[in-house]
Amino acid sequence: MINSNSIQLTLGISFDDDAKFENFFVTDSNKLLIKEIGRPKSSLYIWGSPQSGKTHLLQALCHQESSDGKSVIYIPFREYEKLTPEMLDGLEGLDLICLDDLQLVCGEPEWESALFVLFNEVKESGSKLVMSANASPQELRLDLKDWHSRIQSVPVFRLLNLYEEERVLALQFRARKRGIELTSSVAEFIYQRSNRGISQLIDVLNKLDQVSLVEKRKLTIPLIKTTMGW
Repeated sequence: MINSNSIQLTLGISFDDDAKFENFFVTDSNKLLIKEIGRPKSSLYIWGSPQSGKTHLLQALCHQESSDGKSVIYIPFREYEKLTPEMLDGLEGLDLICLDDLQLVCGEPEWESALFVLFNEVKESGSKLVMSANASPQELRLDLKDWHSRIQSVPVFRLLNLYEEERVLALQFRARKRGIELTSSVAEFIYQRSNRGISQLIDVLNKLDQVSLVEKRKLTIPLIKTTMGW
């Protein structure tokens, strides 16, 4: 049987320890997707713009399935230079295959052919295939028409970026997961002074968390100003 762990290690691609379902901020717009993605043997396609949470969800699913003893693999096509179409051979023998940023190999004949074959073999084997991209299946610029048709045959979910108010709430949510209580005013201050993207907000939180632990102080606006140079 194919060893997904050895493939993942060979690629030098690891999962983010924080990318788990319990750390994902659930909203009215994404709660149906959260429910659907956890269903067994349910292949699906997720699309959305950068920082909408696609990578987090795919890695969270891998974390969950792996902890349940399932064989999983996560392939991010942003690591394109490390990958070859041949590496998809035999992956249908795994329980879960997650393919991230699918748009990056659109228009590549060898990749499209290999993905088409994998899709068909996954359907036969009963494995689960979860794909993500920055556009809907209809909008992907695929040359292989059969592959384009197949990719539109699975349930499709759009993952929306968080609104401004939701990002502030998400920051407070992630802080609570670390045992940090951010008041609304402190969270709003961080949001207004930072880049405002959810990834950048988490990076700021990581830095502030370390400083708070070292100095044994609560996160206040004066401490944040000093730490971040704001």
